[in-house]
Amino acid sequence: MGRSANIRIPKFRRRAEARPDEVLDAALALFVEKGFAASRVEDIATRAGLSKGAVYLYFPSKEAILEGLVRRAVLPIANNALGFIENYSGDPRLVIGTVMKMIAGRLSDPKMAAIPRLLMREIIHFPEFAQMYRREVLDRVVPAVQALIANGIAEGYLRPVDPELTVRSIVGPIMLHMLMAEIFGMTPAGGLSLDRLVDNHLTILFDGLSAPASDRRFMAT
Repeated sequence: MGRSANIRIPKFRRRAEARPDEVLDAALALFVEKGFAASRVEDIATRAGLSKGAVYLYFPSKEAILEGLVRRAVLPIANNALGFIENYSGDPRLVIGTVMKMIAGRLSDPKMAAIPRLLMREIIHFPEFAQMYRREVLDRVVPAVQALIANGIAEGYLRPVDPELTVRSIVGPIMLHMLMAEIFGMTPAGGLSLDRLVDNHLTILFDGLSAPASDRRFMAT
C-alpha cells in the first residue's frame, strides 16, 4: 500500500471540522428546552464544550445559529425532493408519494422534528426566519411541484385541478398536524406517527386527484 493510505487526519483538525455541528447540536437542545429568546450564546458554548469566542468563529450571532440549524435540517430534504421532481415525466403520484414518505421518515427523527416545532414557536417574533425558509426552500420547491402537477394534468393522470392550490393541499395536512400538536397540545393517542398520517393523507389525496380511467390519455403505472 502507498504512503497515502497511511495518512490520518490529525485529531485537532477532525475536532475543528466537527465544531459547527457541535454548536448546532448544543443550540438545538437549549432552544427546545428554554426557547430561543432565553438561550444565550454563552450557554450554547458551555453545552458544546467551547468558549463563547469559539462559537462566534462559526456563527456571528444567535440568529445565525438558528439559521444554521434550519439549513442543516431542511436543505437536504428540499434538495432530495427537487432531485425526484425535476425533469420527471410520468405519473406524478409516484413522485408525490415518494417525497411525502421521505419527509415523514426524516421527521421521525426527534432532532429533525424539533426544527419545524422550533420555527412555529419563534417565527412570529423573528419574521426574517420565515423569509429565509421561503427563499431557501419554498421558492425552489413549490414551482417544481406546481409544474409536476400541471404535467400530470396535461398527460391525463390527474383531474384538471389548480396546480398552485393543489400544492397547498399536498403539504397542508403535515403542517396542520404538527401545528395542532405543538400549539394546541392535540397529539393523537399513538403520537405524531407521521408515517401513518402520510399514508392516510395519500389515500385521500390520490382518490381526489386521480383522473377517471376513461379520461386518461396515458395509462398510469
